[in-house]
Amino acid sequence: MTQTAPTTASTVRAFRVVALAEAVSWLLLIVATVVKYTAGNAIGVHVMGPIHGVLFLAYVALALFEVRTKLGWDTRTTLIVLADSVIPGGGFVVARRRDLQAAPPA
Repeated sequence: MTQTAPTTASTVRAFRVVALAEAVSWLLLIVATVVKYTAGNAIGVHVMGPIHGVLFLAYVALALFEVRTKLGWDTRTTLIVLADSVIPGGGFVVARRRDLQAAPPA
């Protein structure tokens, strides 16, 4: 059985899921950081830090190497999507982008 390249729709769907997960993990990491410095409990940072890091890297990789190509984003659009990843909750905005709502047929 041979595998085919992922369709545009499945790539976009995966990117939306990663964008939402990255945004949630970023917000949870901020909460964990506040808890660390106010209550002296760093376990949340130790747990959420690596999770957020992996999700962030997946977000950037998908944006640069998959979604950008499949949706034909120009440099400006790509930079905006990448900048949104460093704003807490920015992934929520990206996931709602019109061009990510209904992917064109593969």
